[in-house]
Amino acid sequence: MTTVFRPGDAYPVMLGDLAQTFPDWLAQRRASGILLLTDTNTRRHCLPLFLKATGLSADTPVVEIPAGESRKNVATCISLWEHMLQARLDRHALVINLGGGVIGDMGGFCAATWKRGVDFVQVPTTLLSMTDAAIGGKLGIDFQQVKNTIGVFQNPAAVFVDPAFLKTLPERELRSGFAEVIKHALIGAPELWNMVRDYTPERLSMASSETWLEILRLSIAVKVRVVTEDPHEKGIRMLLNYGHTIGHALESYFLETDDPLTHGEAIAIGMLTESWIQHTRLGKDVPDEWIRLMLRIFPHNPIASSIVPEIWHTMQQDKKNKAGSVRMALPGKNAFDMEVLEPTEREVEESLGFYNGLKKV
Repeated sequence: MTTVFRPGDAYPVMLGDLAQTFPDWLAQRRASGILLLTDTNTRRHCLPLFLKATGLSADTPVVEIPAGESRKNVATCISLWEHMLQARLDRHALVINLGGGVIGDMGGFCAATWKRGVDFVQVPTTLLSMTDAAIGGKLGIDFQQVKNTIGVFQNPAAVFVDPAFLKTLPERELRSGFAEVIKHALIGAPELWNMVRDYTPERLSMASSETWLEILRLSIAVKVRVVTEDPHEKGIRMLLNYGHTIGHALESYFLETDDPLTHGEAIAIGMLTESWIQHTRLGKDVPDEWIRLMLRIFPHNPIASSIVPEIWHTMQQDKKNKAGSVRMALPGKNAFDMEVLEPTEREVEESLGFYNGLKKV
């Protein structure tokens, strides 16, 4: 069974068996050419599944880039544009982004800027990209170790979400994507929260296709509602950045170390620390059930206080900031309520101290 979402009626987000959605959609497009973008991991594990499900020829031009956030930069974009030039892609061509958030963000950005924009579709292969990154039209690359600094808003022609790809993921990547599921549950989906609040890593890795379809349906519905209401992040869409102000800064810092954090691991820390600042200002504690879930699903990685100045410096480059003030968006009392706070460097340091003191469960 296929569930179709339409963010602002702009394009379809199709959740279900790829074989039941993609071939008919592509037949109606009549693209002048196709270029398929993958990374080293998705080419090996996901491309065969994609070709089998869609019926596309094995001779379809494929561009492969090395996997990883560190490749999401201008140099890789230049390489992709060179491939587009060699393939003679005109403005009636189609770029297929088969992969996780890096592929979707960067492939979409390159397509949106090639000849002032060619159509592209997102075929997310990770939980992170299925529930979040592939939907909403935010495209971009990192610059000077600051995430998503260069980019555009451009909607894809379509998004195809098939949970069959989740079977190709290592456990750590599955957990990483689950951070965005938790985020959506906390900001706007009480039904989803009730479904996932007691999850363990074992339960996560053993979830059936039917379970994933329901989790994705509820999670995607949150993302679609928000981006439909606020397509260019002028208001409520900031709420989707819950956990990302501190989380992105941590992710950027550790990306340059020998032990980088996954996106989800960083965002989990971000949600706990940002919530600590919010609740402390209200004289309250972070809910125990939030803490227990985060510590069950994600590794506990204490953060040295010595790196706080660098973390704060990166936070000062965050896109949500205004008039020199660091801003972070947090869930309010009810679903889709948003509270915007301006933390101090001292509060960030104290919130990381709170996180460091938590005990793994």
